This record gives sequence, C-alpha cells and structure tokens, in this order.
Amino acid sequence: MLNDVGFEVFEAADGLEALKRLKEIAQPDVLLVDWNMPEMNGYDLICAVRRDHLYDKVPLMMVTSETEVGQMAKALAAGANEYVMKPFTKDVIAEKLALLGVLP
Repeated sequence: MLNDVGFEVFEAADGLEALKRLKEIAQPDVLLVDWNMPEMNGYDLICAVRRDHLYDKVPLMMVTSETEVGQMAKALAAGANEYVMKPFTKDVIAEKLALLGVLP
C-alpha cells in the first residue's frame, strides 16, 4: 500500500529489528507500527522511538488488530500520532497519512 502512494518502504519483523533498521535510515517520513510483534511489541517500540529525540518529529501510526479503546489511548499517550485498526483499506491509510502531512 505504501509503495503505491509513493513511499520507499523498509520492513522489520519485530520491534528490535525495527530499531536497528531505523538507525540505518537518516530521517524516515513516517513509521507504521503493529502492536503485536515478537521480541519487542509495537507499544514498546513507540516508547523507545519517542525516548530518542532524533525522531521527535517523525510521525508514528499504530496499525493493529488491537481494538480496545484502552489500547488506543495507551498508544497515543506513548507518542503515536494516529491509530488504525485492522482490517483497513488503502484509502484509510492514505487519509491518515494525509492527516499526518506526510503523503507525497
């Protein structure tokens, strides 16, 4: 989906790998994070990214099957800028990216 709207995509299998990959990318346009990942979940990844001031301005979007309002509130309080529940469409992702101001 992200390739279709003009982004170069870098993937990671889990939160720990995502942190390593993030160091390879100077300043990403946006991070899409799934809550349910092995090794380090998406919530912990968001917390780790937000502790590093290098990424203060990088928008974070939680994209997950977690539909509880409490989980959404927790992710947003940790520093996620948007929250999208699965299943979603390409149009929903594009709308959220536009709201974040990162759609090319």
